[in-house]
Amino acid sequence: MSVETMKVLICDDSILARKKTKTALNQLGVTQIFEAADGEQAIAAYKEHLPDITLMDIVMPKVDGVAALKAILEVNPKAKVVMASSVGIRFSPEAYFRGADQDSYQQGCKINKCRIKSERNE
Repeated sequence: MSVETMKVLICDDSILARKKTKTALNQLGVTQIFEAADGEQAIAAYKEHLPDITLMDIVMPKVDGVAALKAILEVNPKAKVVMASSVGIRFSPEAYFRGADQDSYQQGCKINKCRIKSERNE
């Protein structure tokens, strides 16, 4: 897969965060970028576009990122999803059992991230 053919789904309730992420991806040469403003839209967009990678905010309205992750993993257990949030949250045991591993941590206003458990098993 090349950058030019890569499909990326950006899921964030912040239009500013989506815009900045999209701009950065465009500068890298990614052209197939899809957006979702909440977890409900993220699940629908994942099913429609089957992206190569999904960038998912954890704290979103309607359906949060952890619940959206679970739904996406039901569609594709090998989905590549990067979970992130600028909101001060701690890693949740519930998130682990829904598919995230404990590489997630709070670091002030820096991005928190966690890998999908299926990534470790490959």
